[in-house]
Amino acid sequence: MSTRALLEVIALDAEDAVAAQAGGADRLELVTEMAADGLTPPTATVAAIRAAVDIPLRVMVRLADGFAAGDVERLVGVAEEMREAGATEFVLGFLDADGGVDLDAVERVVGALDGCRWTFHRAIDRAADRDALRKQLDGLPGLDTYLTAGADTGVDDGLPTLLAEAARHGEQGYAPRILVGGGLRLDHVPDLLAAGIDAFHIGGAARPDGWAGPVSARAVREWREALDQP
Repeated sequence: MSTRALLEVIALDAEDAVAAQAGGADRLELVTEMAADGLTPPTATVAAIRAAVDIPLRVMVRLADGFAAGDVERLVGVAEEMREAGATEFVLGFLDADGGVDLDAVERVVGALDGCRWTFHRAIDRAADRDALRKQLDGLPGLDTYLTAGADTGVDDGLPTLLAEAARHGEQGYAPRILVGGGLRLDHVPDLLAAGIDAFHIGGAARPDGWAGPVSARAVREWREALDQP
């Protein structure tokens, strides 16, 4: 059984996807509009990326900046549209006005995914109670990952929380994999690996020229090599 750590890279288009795969990415998160922290991409973009690479893709289900669900019927429609276009893995997460999980919205979108695997994204870092959120979502079909920095300000502040949650793996609500992303740097990696965390998510770190430039295969390869150190 492989013990290779998972490296997920944000891709905005097919060029990003090809470079990420060439650099050693294991999976892509597909989004658009990074000025809004990542929204659902067009189906044509998803199809183009799927045709360009053969690594797994997770497609964002999010229609507006912030973590409120908004129009849940539209979200369900988008999820169904992406399923019809061939997407099989997803990313989502919605909070209510009090910072609790919007369980109705999440359950309705997950119902449209029909058992597909999915990540609950960094909405957890804005939740009023992370532990309560995890326990409310426990057992939802397909939930296998939490994308989190441990804090809404990033991994620098969230590292103690990440290490504490890793130590609770297997408890109620803590079975899904921790995928660390959000201000993640290479110097964070040794402590995270030592704690048993084995999944890492990068966006800007894969783009030497910032979000206006493409993913760099060389930058992704630097992360791949760091994660593969014995």
